[in-house]
Amino acid sequence: MLNSKIPAGPLDQKWTDFKGHCKLVNPANKRKLEVIIVGTGLAGASAASSLGELGYKVKAFCFQDSPRRAHSIAAQGGINAAKNYQNDGDSVFRLFYDTIKGGDYRAREANVHRLAEVSANIIDQCVAQGVPFAREYGGLLSNRSFGGTQVQRTFYAAGQTGQQLLIGAYQSLERQVALGNVEMYNRHEMLDVVVIDGKARGIIVRNLVTGKLERHFGHAVLLCTGGYGNVFYLSTNAMGSNVTAAWKAHKKGAYFGNPCFTQIHPTCIPVSGDHQSKLTLMSESLRNDGRIWVPKAQGDNRKSTEIPENERDYYLERRYPAFGNLVPRDVASRAAKERCDAGYGVGSSKQAVYLDFADAIQRYGKGEVNKRNIQGATPEMITQLGKDVVKEKYGNLFDMYEKITGENPYEVPMRIYPAVHYTMGGLWVDYELMTTVPGLYALGEANFSDHGANRLGASALMQGLADGYFVVPYTIGNYLADEIRVSAIPTDHPAFVEAEREVADRINHLMNVKGKQTVESFHKRLGKIMWDKCGMARNAEGLQQAIEEIRQLKKEFWSDVRIPGEVNEMNPELDKANRVADFIELGELMCIDALNRNESCGGHFREESQTEEGEALRDDINFSYVSAWEFAGEHNWNLHKEELEFEVAKPTQRSYK
Repeated sequence: MLNSKIPAGPLDQKWTDFKGHCKLVNPANKRKLEVIIVGTGLAGASAASSLGELGYKVKAFCFQDSPRRAHSIAAQGGINAAKNYQNDGDSVFRLFYDTIKGGDYRAREANVHRLAEVSANIIDQCVAQGVPFAREYGGLLSNRSFGGTQVQRTFYAAGQTGQQLLIGAYQSLERQVALGNVEMYNRHEMLDVVVIDGKARGIIVRNLVTGKLERHFGHAVLLCTGGYGNVFYLSTNAMGSNVTAAWKAHKKGAYFGNPCFTQIHPTCIPVSGDHQSKLTLMSESLRNDGRIWVPKAQGDNRKSTEIPENERDYYLERRYPAFGNLVPRDVASRAAKERCDAGYGVGSSKQAVYLDFADAIQRYGKGEVNKRNIQGATPEMITQLGKDVVKEKYGNLFDMYEKITGENPYEVPMRIYPAVHYTMGGLWVDYELMTTVPGLYALGEANFSDHGANRLGASALMQGLADGYFVVPYTIGNYLADEIRVSAIPTDHPAFVEAEREVADRINHLMNVKGKQTVESFHKRLGKIMWDKCGMARNAEGLQQAIEEIRQLKKEFWSDVRIPGEVNEMNPELDKANRVADFIELGELMCIDALNRNESCGGHFREESQTEEGEALRDDINFSYVSAWEFAGEHNWNLHKEELEFEVAKPTQRSYK
């Protein structure tokens, strides 16, 4: 049976009560305990710095050449917190409720409420670190809106919030490195978890510069390795983002939670051709001021500026008047797909919709004229003043769009289309963020815990920093308090030797295939299967086909992949092959999970389960649970269910109308 370890008592007191009763480790004992942290994005860097500050001996690993290159740095729009600085009715409860509802009632209430509670602390922590959040004229922190909410609770630093937050966490981490509390291993990739007597006791890593395998002991192991969106090949994730660390943990006994829950972001630059290997996100913050539309006529080939206002369909504002362009991501993405599939798409591919800032430019321009008391302002002056305001808010995003597309979004609307962005699924964890392997934790996007079937915008940064700064420093003590008598286990222990041998055998097997096809070609084929049959819309027939196609692809991969170079050297193709092999296995499980979940909820849209208006139709009687999959051999998994109980946010059919 799955034990989620949710504390008893009223929802709004569970976390306070837990902190008051969890076990503690005294400072002298902390110095004897070793903690391994894999991944140094927001969750990993914040956890490493916090645990180092507490006095634990921390080893932190990342496969990049610096923690600053973690994919957290790519986050653009902002970070949510229930501060209610705008006096617009926000509260901890409302952030909790918006997150549960946004996730289509497929998240654990206790975890989500804790996230909402600690959200305000995150902002204080980051401001104290010097993170340059945007401020109002008077110096107060500024907020903007994000999807799925009717309040302004998102704190931001222009369009590069992730970068600024990561630099703050990195500074905190490097301080602990300088003090000797954290030992940093760059260019090291985790390739297995070492389990001794049922507990996680270390990892096997590969030095990506020399190719050498290394063994590292830890009393506990924290996986902060991000999501698995690159299983689709084309995504907004960094090219190196992968599932390997989480997948190795899964194969050593950690259950995988809700693997089919993936997020498609509605505002990305559309695919431009087969040559692409990466997609680019345009921040959700743009939906604050940008209006999304398509022509009212099918197959309209006129330029956007030639289509008059009365021939434009602002379809989100039409279908969802209460939230307009700020509906949650899954809703906005499906609406864009529906319009394009019906023949209303724009651009050469017809797989795009417009995101238009003309109205915002005029509105801001008139506001500036009034503010400056300019008499007789010309239309040109109003437009220029409006552009200046938009540039201040979104300048780097507009510049990025123009560099990629060659079009000036101040003059013509952006063209956008949904793309894979985030994964709500991940390793199953209990309330303390521990997986089903004792001593093995998963933080941030690597776990399944807080977002249900659809994450609200600006909540990923919130979860990563909440887990690292404010949750795991308490919960890990509950486990490590019982480990203080365990001495460091030598890495010549048979379990370490065996784990390293298995890793070496797999690498040698890959190198010795010496086939004809590149790793990239297999990844691309996997991505097409996943996007076509387990993407924005899924059905039973397509998922069954996908499972068979992926199994065939796996056979082909292990018999015909070609990896140049040698094992004992820097070999990026070998690194990539290891990751793609894991993606192929994960893809199969994702399709199995999507096939099993015969309902629509959030980002998981089964075509067989929709309302008359084409919205996701949940089945709360049969599917109000977390799917936790146990690995049971090749092509074989056992399903365990964590039933979801809603004491406060009672499930209803989501409506954003």
